[in-house]
Amino acid sequence: MSDASDDLTFSPEGFSGRARLFPLPNLVLFPHVIQPLHIFEPRYVDLLHDAIEGDRLITMAILRPGWQNNYEGRPPIANFACLGRILTWHALPERRYNLLLLGVRRVRIAHELPASRVFREADVELLEDRYCGSGSECRRGLQRELVSVFRKAMPDLCDAEELLSHLSVDTVSLGTLTDVIAYALDLDLFAKYELLAEPDVDKRAKWLLGHLNSSLAERCQVSVAAGFPPLFSSN
Repeated sequence: MSDASDDLTFSPEGFSGRARLFPLPNLVLFPHVIQPLHIFEPRYVDLLHDAIEGDRLITMAILRPGWQNNYEGRPPIANFACLGRILTWHALPERRYNLLLLGVRRVRIAHELPASRVFREADVELLEDRYCGSGSECRRGLQRELVSVFRKAMPDLCDAEELLSHLSVDTVSLGTLTDVIAYALDLDLFAKYELLAEPDVDKRAKWLLGHLNSSLAERCQVSVAAGFPPLFSSN
């Protein structure tokens, strides 16, 4: 068992732009969240070893549709991905590993490098959150509204209250909040990828608000349908 959780920092100035790619068909990683992973394919075990011996960075990418025809090779990947930093890793029998990966930055894949190693690599561009819309006061209101609607729409989400208690307007940015909520919600893969690929924070927040408000409206409709007409009394 190795623990690197005492160092959660990421320095863009020290990043070379060269990324180890871990492409999967069904997982979107977001900045600011921690993703558990189980590593067992030999090429990704080698990737893990290389990362541990180096900067501990792994980029989670999404395979494009049709990946099933060439999964063992180099099927096409989507343009946007998430750079992650290994926090901890634990060796298991038969060259298997469990690890925790912290998302640190959105990235755009500039171009994939020629195959020279067993795992894939690419040159990537770091993407920062953009705040292009309303001013700071309006944005704080948007953040409060997003937290409120998320709490109402997802009352049964495991650990939702504990999660939200750490995401107040005073402690995190709206960008961080949108990423954490996008990761927590049970969205389809395409929707999650679109949120990852969107650097405009206000657009992400408004999309999530629309989705959560729609979920609330659907829940109210189901409740009304289930309760009307009322049952007759037995007397």
